Amino acid sequence: MHALELRIPPVVVGLLLGSAMVAAAHFTPALGFTVPGATFFAVGLAGAGVVVAGLGVVAFRRARTTVNPLQPAAASHLVVAGIYRHTRNPMYLGMLLVLLGWGLFLGNALGLGLAMLFIPLMNRLQIGPEERILTNLFGRQFTTYQSTVRRWL
Repeated sequence: MHALELRIPPVVVGLLLGSAMVAAAHFTPALGFTVPGATFFAVGLAGAGVVVAGLGVVAFRRARTTVNPLQPAAASHLVVAGIYRHTRNPMYLGMLLVLLGWGLFLGNALGLGLAMLFIPLMNRLQIGPEERILTNLFGRQFTTYQSTVRRWL
């Protein structure tokens, strides 16, 4: 998996998992479930994900640093304000919330399980490598931030 680090855009990972969730719902109808108000909650969850991810992008833009997840070494500033006071990875957290909303909308247990794969995939392919690079770039400033703000929530 080392060869895949920082090579697949997180949005592509999310889209692939979202597609796999549709396939899971189609091919494993026995794992389907219904929740009263599922559509309402699914839209709310996905909407919250869009807001969380958007706040992350806005914070990066304000700091005038790169938003490109494949080029973390191009970061010019360590962003620790706004949403970054609560999570080190709001863009990935937002994508996870969208996937969970999608899974709830599809109403399939396997689909929700596939959404949860986003966490270890991002931890391994994206966040771990990013953290190594940010440690090299920002040293103690990043390690202090890392020790005070959680990776996801």
